[in-house]
Amino acid sequence: MHAGKIELQDQVLLEGPHSRRKEFLLLVRAMRDFLTGFRALHFVGPCITVFGSARMVEAHPYYELAREVGRGLGRLGFTVMTGGGPGLMEAANRGARDVGARSVGCNIALPTEQTVNRYVDRSVTCRYFFVRKVLLFKYSYGFIAMPGGIGTTDELFEALTLIQTKKILNFPVVIMGKQYWAPLVKQLQDMVAAQTINAADLDLILITDDVPEALAHIERHAIEGFGLTRRRIRSSRLLGEPRDDLVSAR
Repeated sequence: MHAGKIELQDQVLLEGPHSRRKEFLLLVRAMRDFLTGFRALHFVGPCITVFGSARMVEAHPYYELAREVGRGLGRLGFTVMTGGGPGLMEAANRGARDVGARSVGCNIALPTEQTVNRYVDRSVTCRYFFVRKVLLFKYSYGFIAMPGGIGTTDELFEALTLIQTKKILNFPVVIMGKQYWAPLVKQLQDMVAAQTINAADLDLILITDDVPEALAHIERHAIEGFGLTRRRIRSSRLLGEPRDDLVSAR
Protein backbone atom coordinates (compact mmCIF):
# COMPACT_ATOMS: atom_id res chain seq x y z
CA MET A 1 0.00 0.00 0.00
CA HIS A 2 1.29 3.43 -0.89
CA ALA A 3 2.67 5.44 2.07
CA GLY A 4 0.48 8.44 1.28
CA LYS A 5 -2.65 6.30 1.43
CA ILE A 6 -1.58 4.87 4.78
CA GLU A 7 -1.08 8.34 6.19
CA LEU A 8 -4.41 9.50 4.78
CA GLN A 9 -6.28 6.60 6.38
CA ASP A 10 -5.01 7.51 9.84
CA GLN A 11 -5.83 11.17 9.31
CA VAL A 12 -9.33 10.33 8.11
CA LEU A 13 -9.94 8.09 11.12
CA LEU A 14 -8.89 10.75 13.62
CA GLU A 15 -9.96 14.03 12.04
CA GLY A 16 -13.53 14.07 13.33
CA PRO A 17 -17.04 13.03 12.25
CA HIS A 18 -17.75 12.00 8.67
CA SER A 19 -20.75 10.82 6.71
CA ARG A 20 -22.35 7.66 8.02
CA ARG A 21 -21.14 5.77 4.97
CA LYS A 22 -17.53 6.84 5.49
CA GLU A 23 -17.68 6.05 9.21
CA PHE A 24 -19.02 2.59 8.36
CA LEU A 25 -16.16 2.00 5.93
CA LEU A 26 -13.64 3.04 8.60
CA LEU A 27 -15.25 0.54 10.96
CA VAL A 28 -15.02 -2.20 8.33
CA ARG A 29 -11.31 -1.47 7.77
CA ALA A 30 -10.59 -1.65 11.49
CA MET A 31 -12.63 -4.84 11.79
CA ARG A 32 -10.68 -6.34 8.89
CA ASP A 33 -7.45 -5.52 10.74
CA PHE A 34 -8.75 -7.34 13.82
CA LEU A 35 -9.95 -10.33 11.81
CA THR A 36 -6.61 -10.66 10.01
CA GLY A 37 -4.75 -10.48 13.31
CA PHE A 38 -7.00 -12.97 15.09
CA ARG A 39 -6.65 -15.48 12.25
CA ALA A 40 -2.88 -15.09 11.99
CA LEU A 41 -2.11 -15.31 15.71
CA HIS A 42 -4.74 -17.69 17.07
CA PHE A 43 -2.41 -20.68 17.40
CA VAL A 44 0.85 -18.99 18.38
CA GLY A 45 0.58 -20.10 22.02
CA PRO A 46 1.37 -18.15 25.20
CA CYS A 47 3.53 -15.15 24.32
CA ILE A 48 5.74 -12.67 26.07
CA THR A 49 5.74 -9.35 24.25
CA VAL A 50 9.02 -7.47 24.01
CA PHE A 51 8.82 -3.71 23.36
CA GLY A 52 11.86 -1.78 22.20
CA SER A 53 13.41 0.77 19.90
CA ALA A 54 13.40 0.29 16.13
CA ARG A 55 16.48 2.54 15.88
CA MET A 56 19.09 0.62 17.87
CA VAL A 57 21.12 -1.36 15.33
CA GLU A 58 22.98 -4.64 15.72
CA ALA A 59 26.18 -2.93 16.93
CA HIS A 60 24.34 -1.34 19.88
CA PRO A 61 24.87 -3.07 23.28
CA TYR A 62 21.12 -3.20 23.90
CA TYR A 63 20.67 -5.25 20.70
CA GLU A 64 22.58 -8.19 22.18
CA LEU A 65 20.69 -7.79 25.47
CA ALA A 66 17.36 -8.01 23.63
CA ARG A 67 18.60 -11.00 21.65
CA GLU A 68 19.60 -12.74 24.89
CA VAL A 69 16.14 -12.00 26.29
CA GLY A 70 14.57 -13.60 23.21
CA ARG A 71 16.71 -16.70 23.66
CA GLY A 72 15.77 -17.01 27.31
CA LEU A 73 12.05 -16.60 26.68
CA GLY A 74 12.23 -19.20 23.93
CA ARG A 75 13.95 -21.67 26.25
CA LEU A 76 11.17 -21.15 28.79
CA GLY A 77 8.71 -22.24 26.10
CA PHE A 78 7.16 -18.88 25.26
CA THR A 79 6.47 -17.49 21.83
CA VAL A 80 8.34 -14.19 21.50
CA MET A 81 6.09 -11.42 20.19
CA THR A 82 7.29 -7.98 19.12
CA GLY A 83 6.14 -5.13 16.95
CA GLY A 84 7.86 -6.98 14.11
CA GLY A 85 10.14 -4.13 13.06
CA PRO A 86 13.92 -3.59 13.09
CA GLY A 87 16.20 -2.71 16.00
CA LEU A 88 15.49 -4.28 19.37
CA MET A 89 12.31 -5.88 18.06
CA GLU A 90 14.41 -7.72 15.50
CA ALA A 91 16.90 -8.68 18.20
CA ALA A 92 14.25 -10.32 20.40
CA ASN A 93 12.75 -12.20 17.44
CA ARG A 94 16.25 -13.23 16.40
CA GLY A 95 16.97 -14.59 19.86
CA ALA A 96 13.86 -16.76 19.69
CA ARG A 97 14.96 -18.02 16.27
CA ASP A 98 18.42 -18.84 17.72
CA VAL A 99 16.90 -21.46 20.03
CA GLY A 100 14.20 -22.75 17.70
CA ALA A 101 11.35 -21.00 19.53
CA ARG A 102 8.35 -19.42 17.85
CA SER A 103 8.69 -15.77 16.89
CA VAL A 104 5.87 -13.49 15.75
CA GLY A 105 5.45 -9.82 14.94
CA CYS A 106 2.62 -7.28 14.87
CA ASN A 107 3.86 -4.70 12.40
CA ILE A 108 2.33 -1.28 11.71
CA ALA A 109 1.87 0.35 8.32
CA LEU A 110 3.60 3.74 8.46
CA PRO A 111 4.14 6.58 5.97
CA THR A 112 7.86 5.86 6.32
CA GLU A 113 7.68 2.16 5.63
CA GLN A 114 8.60 -0.21 8.47
CA THR A 115 9.38 -3.63 7.04
CA VAL A 116 8.92 -6.85 8.98
CA ASN A 117 12.23 -8.23 10.20
CA ARG A 118 13.40 -11.55 8.78
CA TYR A 119 13.34 -13.42 12.09
CA VAL A 120 9.57 -13.73 12.52
CA ASP A 121 7.77 -16.98 11.72
CA ARG A 122 4.44 -15.24 11.29
CA SER A 123 3.50 -11.58 11.12
CA VAL A 124 0.50 -9.35 10.67
CA THR A 125 0.62 -5.73 9.49
CA CYS A 126 -2.02 -3.42 10.95
CA ARG A 127 -3.34 -0.18 9.53
CA TYR A 128 -4.19 1.26 12.93
CA PHE A 129 -2.10 1.53 16.10
CA PHE A 130 -5.00 0.69 18.41
CA VAL A 131 -5.55 -2.63 16.61
CA ARG A 132 -1.87 -3.43 16.82
CA LYS A 133 -1.77 -2.75 20.55
CA VAL A 134 -4.78 -4.99 21.18
CA LEU A 135 -3.00 -7.84 19.40
CA LEU A 136 0.25 -7.26 21.33
CA PHE A 137 -1.63 -7.58 24.62
CA LYS A 138 -4.25 -10.19 23.70
CA TYR A 139 -1.83 -13.10 23.35
CA SER A 140 0.71 -12.21 26.07
CA TYR A 141 1.32 -13.38 29.62
CA GLY A 142 3.94 -10.75 30.36
CA PHE A 143 5.75 -7.75 28.94
CA ILE A 144 9.39 -6.74 28.69
CA ALA A 145 10.27 -3.12 27.89
CA MET A 146 13.71 -2.65 26.40
CA PRO A 147 15.08 0.87 25.87
CA GLY A 148 13.06 2.79 23.31
CA GLY A 149 11.36 6.00 22.41
CA ILE A 150 7.84 7.38 22.50
CA GLY A 151 6.26 4.27 21.00
CA THR A 152 7.96 1.93 23.47
CA THR A 153 7.00 4.18 26.39
CA ASP A 154 3.42 4.29 25.14
CA GLU A 155 3.27 0.48 25.01
CA LEU A 156 4.81 0.17 28.47
CA PHE A 157 2.29 2.56 30.00
CA GLU A 158 -0.55 0.88 28.13
CA ALA A 159 0.44 -2.39 29.85
CA LEU A 160 0.67 -0.70 33.25
CA THR A 161 -2.68 1.05 32.76
CA LEU A 162 -4.47 -2.14 31.73
CA ILE A 163 -3.08 -3.99 34.75
CA GLN A 164 -3.82 -1.12 37.16
CA THR A 165 -7.44 -0.85 35.98
CA LYS A 166 -7.82 -4.65 35.93
CA LYS A 167 -8.65 -4.70 32.24
CA ILE A 168 -6.08 -7.50 32.03
CA LEU A 169 -4.74 -9.81 34.72
CA ASN A 170 -1.68 -9.07 36.83
CA PHE A 171 0.85 -10.06 34.21
CA PRO A 172 4.51 -9.42 35.01
CA VAL A 173 6.24 -6.36 33.56
CA VAL A 174 10.03 -6.20 33.25
CA ILE A 175 11.88 -2.97 32.47
CA MET A 176 15.40 -3.64 31.17
CA GLY A 177 18.07 -0.96 30.90
CA LYS A 178 18.29 0.49 34.40
CA GLN A 179 20.41 3.49 33.45
CA TYR A 180 18.32 4.31 30.40
CA TRP A 181 14.99 4.13 32.24
CA ALA A 182 16.22 5.76 35.49
CA PRO A 183 14.36 9.09 34.90
CA LEU A 184 11.13 7.22 34.17
CA VAL A 185 11.50 5.04 37.25
CA LYS A 186 12.06 8.18 39.31
CA GLN A 187 8.85 9.61 37.86
CA LEU A 188 6.92 6.49 38.87
CA GLN A 189 8.33 6.76 42.40
CA ASP A 190 7.32 10.43 42.48
CA MET A 191 3.80 9.40 41.47
CA VAL A 192 3.66 7.04 44.45
CA ALA A 193 4.90 9.83 46.74
CA ALA A 194 2.27 12.19 45.33
CA GLN A 195 -0.37 9.48 45.81
CA THR A 196 -1.45 9.65 42.18
CA ILE A 197 -0.77 5.91 42.00
CA ASN A 198 -0.52 3.28 44.72
CA ALA A 199 2.74 1.61 45.66
CA ALA A 200 0.99 -1.71 44.90
CA ASP A 201 0.65 -0.62 41.26
CA LEU A 202 4.39 -1.17 40.90
CA ASP A 203 4.52 -4.57 42.62
CA LEU A 204 4.68 -6.58 39.41
CA ILE A 205 7.37 -4.40 37.83
CA LEU A 206 10.94 -5.66 37.87
CA ILE A 207 13.68 -3.22 36.86
CA THR A 208 16.88 -5.04 35.98
CA ASP A 209 19.74 -5.52 33.53
CA ASP A 210 20.14 -9.16 34.51
CA VAL A 211 18.55 -11.59 32.04
CA PRO A 212 18.36 -14.59 34.43
CA GLU A 213 16.65 -12.37 37.01
CA ALA A 214 14.17 -11.18 34.38
CA LEU A 215 13.45 -14.74 33.26
CA ALA A 216 12.96 -15.92 36.84
CA HIS A 217 10.44 -13.11 37.35
CA ILE A 218 8.56 -14.13 34.20
CA GLU A 219 8.63 -17.79 35.21
CA ARG A 220 7.33 -17.08 38.70
CA HIS A 221 4.56 -14.67 37.77
CA ALA A 222 3.55 -15.98 34.34
CA ILE A 223 4.28 -19.71 34.16
CA GLU A 224 3.67 -20.55 37.82
CA GLY A 225 1.26 -17.68 38.43
CA PHE A 226 -1.11 -18.71 35.65
CA GLY A 227 -0.57 -22.44 35.70
CA LEU A 228 1.01 -22.73 32.25
CA THR A 229 2.16 -26.26 31.49
CA ARG A 230 4.47 -27.85 28.96
CA ARG A 231 2.94 -30.13 26.37
CA ARG A 232 4.29 -31.83 23.29
CA ILE A 233 3.08 -29.76 20.32
CA ARG A 234 2.77 -31.60 17.03
CA SER A 235 4.40 -30.17 13.95
CA SER A 236 2.66 -27.76 11.60
CA ARG A 237 3.64 -25.13 9.05
CA LEU A 238 3.69 -22.48 11.81
CA LEU A 239 5.00 -24.53 14.73
CA GLY A 240 7.74 -26.41 12.90
CA GLU A 241 9.12 -29.63 14.38
CA PRO A 242 7.36 -31.28 17.35
CA ARG A 243 8.58 -29.85 20.66
CA ASP A 244 7.61 -29.07 24.23
CA ASP A 245 5.95 -25.66 24.46
CA LEU A 246 3.85 -23.84 27.02
CA VAL A 247 0.10 -24.18 26.81
CA SER A 248 -2.61 -22.35 28.72
CA ALA A 249 -4.98 -24.13 31.05
CA ARG A 250 -7.79 -21.89 29.76
